[in-house]
Amino acid sequence: MHGKIIFFEDKNFQGRSYETSQDCPDMSSHLNRCHSCRVESGCFMVYDRPNFMGNQYFMRRGEYSDYQRMMGMNDCIRSSRNVPMHRGNYKMRIYEKENFGGQMHEMMDDCDSIQERYRMSDCQSCNVMDGHWLMYEQPHYKGRQMYMRPGEHRNLREMQGHNGMKFSSIRRITDSC
Repeated sequence: MHGKIIFFEDKNFQGRSYETSQDCPDMSSHLNRCHSCRVESGCFMVYDRPNFMGNQYFMRRGEYSDYQRMMGMNDCIRSSRNVPMHRGNYKMRIYEKENFGGQMHEMMDDCDSIQERYRMSDCQSCNVMDGHWLMYEQPHYKGRQMYMRPGEHRNLREMQGHNGMKFSSIRRITDSC
């Protein structure tokens, strides 16, 4: 089942709107700008650049009246991705170095500090075998985020314009949206 999100050109759900339950790689084909949104159901990742690039933010059901102030971003929402709900096991392998090098640890649940739990100073690649995950820049699920779908991710530093970003905590995206 897909979620549903409504985007608005202005803050506080004002101006023209666009409703979707699908991925939207370029918001400009529907709205001139997007400064607020309402998630009616499901979960979404929103991005401040087209084609799912730039800073990203996870949104679950609720109202987001001022995207810029809430996220601390200078720009508006430019693209969005529907996050499918996963019911089942979660499994991910994280690697200290790019191309699956260095230390490897297998995860099946959330980790609020990669450094404390695994004594890893960095996580530069991963293989998501089951489920959908959020990686965070800081411990305890804080800071910038990156959405990880199933598949092999050989170089996290070069993905989606997050050059040089380190990851310190990881959380499963569960069906509690």
